[in-house]
Amino acid sequence: MLPFTTEHLLLRPLEAADAPGMFALDSDPAVRRYLGGIGGPQAASPPDSLATIEYIRAQYTAHDIGRWAVLLRATGAFMGWAGLKLVAGPINGQRNFYDLGYRFLPRYWGQGYGYEAAQAWLAYGFDVLKLPRICAYADVQNAGSRRILEKIGLAPGNEFVENGTACVWYEAPNPVGRPPSRA
Repeated sequence: MLPFTTEHLLLRPLEAADAPGMFALDSDPAVRRYLGGIGGPQAASPPDSLATIEYIRAQYTAHDIGRWAVLLRATGAFMGWAGLKLVAGPINGQRNFYDLGYRFLPRYWGQGYGYEAAQAWLAYGFDVLKLPRICAYADVQNAGSRRILEKIGLAPGNEFVENGTACVWYEAPNPVGRPPSRA
């Protein structure tokens, strides 16, 4: 799994050195606002974040994919994570699907970085991994995340409840004849 870049971002596998950034991300109340029961437990300490990174790194070994660190190319600053992961489910009646997700520190919101990362991972999933479809879900009230998913081409589906949180399902099939990605 080799790192790759977009116009503004460096995407690479998470490392133990990312634990302080992950702790800042996962303990931020603004970040957790729309996660409810779908965001996992809140990090109580940096060692919790290191354990999360090790869990994600195990997904790299088991499934050759998982959430990756997102760094600002210009500075190398840790911004958050984005990527695909294989979800066994069931979630919304779905099993064994690839979920596109992203989470950024608030200082990077509203600048197009979430869209840029999500678009890059959609292209990676279809062009490199040749996945037949990519799915996602978001809190029904998370307008920003939902806007990104729709803007990259995932179609909204049904509403459902996951761990007490009302969510909207999204998915897109791998289009036939998709032009090669620049990501």
